[in-house]
Amino acid sequence: MADMVLATMEGKLMTFSKITGNGDTTILTNTDGLRQGMAEVPVPGGTMSAYYAAPAVVERPSLILVIQEIFGLHEHIKDICRRLAHEGYMALGLELYQRQGDASQYTDIGELIQDIVSKVPDEQVLADLDAGVEWAASQGADVSKLGVTGFCWGGRLTWMYAAHNPACKAGVAWYGKLVTGHSPLQKEHPIDIVGRLHAPVLGLYGGQDASIPMEDVHRMQEALKQGSEAARASRIDVYPDSGHAFYADYRPSYNAQDARDAWAKAVEWFDRLLD
Repeated sequence: MADMVLATMEGKLMTFSKITGNGDTTILTNTDGLRQGMAEVPVPGGTMSAYYAAPAVVERPSLILVIQEIFGLHEHIKDICRRLAHEGYMALGLELYQRQGDASQYTDIGELIQDIVSKVPDEQVLADLDAGVEWAASQGADVSKLGVTGFCWGGRLTWMYAAHNPACKAGVAWYGKLVTGHSPLQKEHPIDIVGRLHAPVLGLYGGQDASIPMEDVHRMQEALKQGSEAARASRIDVYPDSGHAFYADYRPSYNAQDARDAWAKAVEWFDRLLD
């Protein structure tokens, strides 16, 4: 089996097997009963590669945007789209670094952040996500029932998108930064926009996450109490024994028990708010 090298959030290089479904923990979700594949989505200034998955027999499924990890639109994110499709949703993941470069070519987290991530402004990402919603509507999604979820880099942007788009009804943010970002181009952070949240957000965080201290989580929890109606309806659940990326089944950070519990909470959150 070929290998790929990814970097941990702490900057150490580690080697992981490509996502094939043959590893001890890596999950490969089947495509039975789904329509799915790559697409070219019109975005400001051109087109962007994307992956979508939806139940084949549901005429107008609700839409969930799936925002990538810092490593880009790789197989794990595509698999999450398929998992959501099996739950009855259309899921769409965009290659949000496409204008800046190819994250899959990097083996060092510092270089990846310097060369690509730090050059991706929030305004660009939010506009591209809006374009993704328009494309999904043209493909039969019911965008009046719009959700967003994201992981790591995408977890932070889940909070931001829930404040950006008034049509958004629900968000689930997985271990995204709350009071800081990855670049000076990111002028605001989740803690700054609690007064503008349009959609309740469920935050799923690890108590052992060295990159997101519990102090930041507690600050965000207090800020949500003073925010918009949607902010006050939001909550953050912390898994005390998990670290960063505890849902990433292709990485050593994976915590199977907490991942299963968190996924059930995420699906319940979307089912309730997008019904």
